[in-house]
Parts: sequence; structure tokens; C-alpha cells
Amino acid sequence: MILRLLFRTPAPEPARKGAKTARWRPLRRLAIWLRWFLLRVFLLMAVLVAIYGLVNPPTTWTIVAESRSHPIKPREWADIGDIAPVMRRSVVAAEDANFCRHWGFDMTEIRKVVASGSSHGASTISQQTAKNVFLWQNRSWTRKLLEAVFTPLVEALWSKQRILEVYLNVAEFGPGIFGIGAAAREYYGTTPDRLTPVQAARLAAVLPAPKSRSPHQASHRSRAIADGAATIARDGRADCL
Repeated sequence: MILRLLFRTPAPEPARKGAKTARWRPLRRLAIWLRWFLLRVFLLMAVLVAIYGLVNPPTTWTIVAESRSHPIKPREWADIGDIAPVMRRSVVAAEDANFCRHWGFDMTEIRKVVASGSSHGASTISQQTAKNVFLWQNRSWTRKLLEAVFTPLVEALWSKQRILEVYLNVAEFGPGIFGIGAAAREYYGTTPDRLTPVQAARLAAVLPAPKSRSPHQASHRSRAIADGAATIARDGRADCL
């Protein structure tokens, strides 16, 4: 019995292990390729964000799409220092009151939206900027996923002032009207640095629905935005602007 145990032929374990390894090799190669592909995509996104941190975006997918149905009004880039402080506060009060205090996603607002069961809301200025500059408007999981990657990159590589500057220069304020420079000129015959508190609040009020709202008329929303702009100026939530 002992001799049989000592001299019996061992089972071909290496061969079986080799067969198992060969069977999983294609999946391992696929995983390695996918990892390198995703890394390259991420690096490309980071480079693109870094470039637009220094260079003003010449156009966006939204502007290109809108040009097929509306003539686009002449656009002039307005540096953040050439935009009235009250306009900056008004758009933050309207769209993202905690803009200066979050890292791209407002978790407090997200929790409120989840608790309410709504599928809309809680989109920050940083998210909207990422979407408007780098992506398209149609809702899809692909766009949402890319937006979730672009947003932290924008927050990491741009200052808050740069984010707001880009946002205000690519946002749609009406059919064919993109950017605060074109909006100030078309609606009020002025420049962004000369906008009054009333004008700023009315312009900020159209941003969620620029094709159906007019900045020529006062509204409950525009009055609330004017109050909100004054509030965030007092409580410190506009300090980064």
C-alpha cells in the first residue's frame, strides 16, 4: 500500500492548469485592453478640459445643432471681469446657490431630489458647463456617464470663476442667442458689465427654458432670483465669484 502511494503516477495537474489558463486568456486580454482603452479615454478627456481651461471654446454641439433651425446671433466672449457681479450672483442664485461650496455635485440637493422621487433637478452649474461644452443635450445614460466624469475634471482643472465664465458664455438665452454678451446686446442694448440687478435677474430667469421665457417681462421667478442674489452676497455663498 505504501509502495503504491509512493510510486503511483501523478495526475496531470499542470496540463489541466494550462488548459484553464488558456481558456481564460482571451478574457484577460480583453480586460487589459479595456483597461488601457478607458485610461486613454480618460486622459483624452482630461487634456481636453485642460485646454479649454486656457482657451475659450469656439463653439459647442448645442450651438451647431441650433444653427440648423435658427440663425445664431453674433457672439462675443465676455471675460469674467467684464460681467457685472450682480449677473454672476443672479445666475448662481437661480441655478446653483451652493456653487462656491461643492466639488461639482451638490449632494444635499441630490438627496432632496431622490427623496422626492423626481428624475430632474440638482444639476449644478459645473455639470451644466461640462454638458454644454463637451457633450450633447439629449438625455441618455451615455451622456450622464460622461458628464459624471467631465464634471470632476472641470472642478479639478478650472477655477470656480473660469467655470462660471464659460457657463455664461455658452448658455442659451433665447432662440439663436448664446452667451451673456449676445443676450445683453439683443435684449437690453448693453454690455455684460453694465447689466442692472433687474436685467440680470430676468436674464437668469430664462436659463431653464430659454425658448419659452422672455427676459423682457418681470416674473415671480425673476423677483425671487433678485432676492436670492442679494442673499448669497450677504451670507458668503458668492465669495468665490
